[in-house]
Amino acid sequence: MSVLLAMLALALGKIVHVLSIGQAVKPVPPSKIDTAMEPVHAEDIQSVLDRYLAAALKSGELAPSTGTGVSIAVVDHGVRKFLTYGVAKQDSIYEIGSITKTFTGLILSQMLEQGKVKFDDPVRELLPPGTVRKPDGAEITLLDLATQHSGLPRMPGNFKPADANNPYADYHAANLYAFLAKQGVSKPDKTTFLYSNLGFGLLGQALSVRAGKSYAQLLKDEVLDPLGMHDTAIALSPSQNERFLPGHTANHRPAHAWDLDAFAGAGAIRSTASDMLTYVEANLHPKEVKPVNASDAAKTISRALAQSHELRADSLAGQRIALAWLYNPKMGTFWHNGSTGGYSAYAFFNPKGNYAGVVLVNTSAGPQGSFADRIGKHIVERLAGKPAVSLGD
Repeated sequence: MSVLLAMLALALGKIVHVLSIGQAVKPVPPSKIDTAMEPVHAEDIQSVLDRYLAAALKSGELAPSTGTGVSIAVVDHGVRKFLTYGVAKQDSIYEIGSITKTFTGLILSQMLEQGKVKFDDPVRELLPPGTVRKPDGAEITLLDLATQHSGLPRMPGNFKPADANNPYADYHAANLYAFLAKQGVSKPDKTTFLYSNLGFGLLGQALSVRAGKSYAQLLKDEVLDPLGMHDTAIALSPSQNERFLPGHTANHRPAHAWDLDAFAGAGAIRSTASDMLTYVEANLHPKEVKPVNASDAAKTISRALAQSHELRADSLAGQRIALAWLYNPKMGTFWHNGSTGGYSAYAFFNPKGNYAGVVLVNTSAGPQGSFADRIGKHIVERLAGKPAVSLGD
């Protein structure tokens, strides 16, 4: 069954695939590491990637027969660089999968800055009255959901897709509420980091209910419009659909696009490398953001971005988590990645190094990991002048 997964990078190059059905497969063996070089700058990143992707372009992940396209955007000390490989064009559109969670975290931060919610609000109080009973003890808060410390499972027990090729399309708010009515919202005495698509789906749904609008409209109002991200959406326009690259499985077979309803806040966004660079650059320099409109959301976006980066809990392998963004203290890098049935993506920003970037691929992650992850990590390490994960097959 094709399911939403998010790859969480661990130390020493290991990757764990966390499946949305709550089953974790064995870690992928550490990747080969290429020798370090002097820190690479944006204007030189193409020559480096051309060299290290040569084998992939000839007979590997980017060979002509695969139908794979890669869009890359990097900003380094204010210098922007866009690259494409394979069938991709600069304005190609991709599913970004679980990077959507960082947008949901930012929406939460926006609504807090606007006085509409508080981090310690029980999620129960944002849902329709009578959805789930009040527990006797501690209960799950909005912050618990945003930091993956709610204690909720990765996926609800009543997730039974009718179409494995589009597994989230028939999971609606009613299904989510039915699950919560049985599961409850009691918070365990001790919670640890547990990557939960359910948790972020619930967070997105709860914020939408509080705002009185769909997640798609909430996203547009609170993030996309203030930042001028006009090529990012959940439902694409006809002209955008023409630029939506067909997705592929890890074996390079055609894959159906995914439609998410109740789980929209966990992985529904589609975007371009250009728009995503605008997003990570805004995260890189929140104080320098110049909103493109004069809405109430525009007035709080800078503060909300900065607040969304505050480290709040432990995650995996010595890393930390802010509002959805994972943080690698050794590199000083905030990052998140995502994968759907036919796409994978990697986004990062490093305030100390003053660089950020995104990698979008129209091929899903597989048992050997994510090609988007490998390229993204390679770029981060090259920008930092560190030994880099190999891009060879």
